Amino acid sequence: MRLLQVFSQLKQNKQGSILLYILIFGSIASFLILSGAATYGIFEHRASQRVHARDSALHVAEAGINYYRWHLAHAPSDFTDGTGEVGPYVHEYTNKDGVVIGHFSLEIDEPLSGSSVVLVRSTGWVDTYPNSKRTIQVRVGFPSLTDYTFLTNEATNFSFTTVVHGPVHSNGEIRFDGTTDSWVDSAEDIQGGGGPKSFWRSPVPPIDFFSITGDLSALRDVADDEGIHLFSSGEEGWHLVFRDAVIDIYRVTSRNCYYGEGRWRHRGWRGWYWDGETYCYDIAAEEFVETKAIPDNGAIFVEDDVWVDGVVDGRVTIGAGRFPVQSPYKHIIIQDDITYHENNADDILGLLSQGDILVPHDVPDVMEIHAAMLSQFGKIGREYYYDDLKDTLTIVGAQIDYESGGWKYVNGWGNVISGFVNTNHSYDGNLRYNPPPGFPVGDTYELISWEEL
Repeated sequence: MRLLQVFSQLKQNKQGSILLYILIFGSIASFLILSGAATYGIFEHRASQRVHARDSALHVAEAGINYYRWHLAHAPSDFTDGTGEVGPYVHEYTNKDGVVIGHFSLEIDEPLSGSSVVLVRSTGWVDTYPNSKRTIQVRVGFPSLTDYTFLTNEATNFSFTTVVHGPVHSNGEIRFDGTTDSWVDSAEDIQGGGGPKSFWRSPVPPIDFFSITGDLSALRDVADDEGIHLFSSGEEGWHLVFRDAVIDIYRVTSRNCYYGEGRWRHRGWRGWYWDGETYCYDIAAEEFVETKAIPDNGAIFVEDDVWVDGVVDGRVTIGAGRFPVQSPYKHIIIQDDITYHENNADDILGLLSQGDILVPHDVPDVMEIHAAMLSQFGKIGREYYYDDLKDTLTIVGAQIDYESGGWKYVNGWGNVISGFVNTNHSYDGNLRYNPPPGFPVGDTYELISWEEL
């Protein structure tokens, strides 16, 4: 009996020890769980605060961009935040109650010579997490008013062998038999067998041509300020041959002439003679003058007829004219291929003439022109040459003329009888915000690109 009582007491003591262990380890486990949950909660709270701070920093950075776009709208040529000093420029950022909760810092890169594109970088942060910053970079610029593949003040025709990439506008009627992938607008009417006709729009409001023509006198003044200013050659004109970043300058001493529209006639006392047009736009002889680098400001002004060709590496505008402005106007003549050193880069050529911009008789059968061309009072194109056909002309850029020109001449059966049989025209997207020096632009900054760095 005594032995059974001892065993019973031992059993009861063991059960009590187990209960004690359970209570101790249960308390420890509960503490660890609660502590872990609290720590996790604190971590999540802090992580949430950091995420909120980063999101807020982005909003603060955007506020900086919006502020400077507003600033440029009121002071388009101020790139120092109204301070006249070198940046960065730090501003306070307040909440709706006017309490300062953060800051943004602005860095402004002013436009390159001849460009209107401004680079703005805004870095934002909230003061509670000053090391959690976000940076936004935008490019803004004045859109070029020469934002067309074709823009003409008069009626114009596009043949069946013409392909156009980019917008077309005429203040007159359009005969469109070609192919396009953009708007074809006429202030009067559009007819023809081309298309797609879903891109045709008429009538549309006419464009004031003189509101988009460049200011040659301003280009002349820039040319006088570390540009190139060529006065009268004393002969037939000047020939500029681009070799990447340099220009070989020649004086043209004589011209070749070719027959245009007309026909041969015969009279007994006179014999055979040409009754029609004669065009003298080809170089017969020239003499080398000097080699110059493309000027940093990109301005070349010529008070004479000027021939151009070669490969352009840089941003440059050639203006041809004289003052006071009067007829006969000075012409720009594209003697041979004129292309860029690197396409889709910052190479830009502008041809700005008071008179015609022409391609003469003696040019390659397959020819390329990369340029923005603007004729203030004349036309852009190639004259009708008697019994002369070329194969293909490719133009990348803009063609803006007061009088409607042309690159080919078609008979009543639709056959090309003079000029380039095939013509391909493409708009250069670089021209919208990076037009050549001296070309007209708008007066309101537009957003070109937005990115977070």
